[in-house]
Amino acid sequence: MSLHHFASPSGRPLDELLAAYAAGHLSGPLHALVASHLSIKPDNRAFVAALETLKGDELEAMAPAPITNREARLAAIFDAIDPPAPRPALGCDVVPGPLARVIGREFNAVPWRTVLPGIKEFRLKEEVDGEASLLWIRPGRTMPSHTHDGSEITLVLKGGFTDATGHYTRGDIAIADSEIDHRPRADEGEDCVCFAVTDAPLRLTGTVGRLVQRIFGH
Repeated sequence: MSLHHFASPSGRPLDELLAAYAAGHLSGPLHALVASHLSIKPDNRAFVAALETLKGDELEAMAPAPITNREARLAAIFDAIDPPAPRPALGCDVVPGPLARVIGREFNAVPWRTVLPGIKEFRLKEEVDGEASLLWIRPGRTMPSHTHDGSEITLVLKGGFTDATGHYTRGDIAIADSEIDHRPRADEGEDCVCFAVTDAPLRLTGTVGRLVQRIFGH
């Protein structure tokens, strides 16, 4: 499912995102983002639980369908399942467990790459329908002005930032799309760490940003 669906200017985009999470329609990184949001801030857990209950009721109401060659199909499924490998216990005060498992390493072992003065990034493996990145922004640092060809969903893990849509702190989710041109600015006094999932490249819109994009082609 395209992230653009969640960034509609009408309705409640966060509720739509939570509904897609409850229905199991999100990509791995975006599912981990929402699970981490629910881990940090319990406010929306009851809403998601209610949606999951409704989904379960729908499944129970469906008429059962016969399965041909049941035993053979079950045997093929079990033969294809490898025993799960033990996974290290990840997660810390900054990165909750659901997201740490997607990142696949401890937070203090993340290989950051400096993209601009005061701004570092760790880009996860690209997904078919987008990409996901960890961002580390120094206090008071402002991101370049940009908009999006699709959608950007951002979870604050540490500190906070302010943009044209509001102020976001740990556990908050910010949703931006092509109708939003923003310039997020990290709060003073504390580094800002975020996890962002996008379904299309961002477009730099400021004078300097457009020049950089023209020179480097992205």
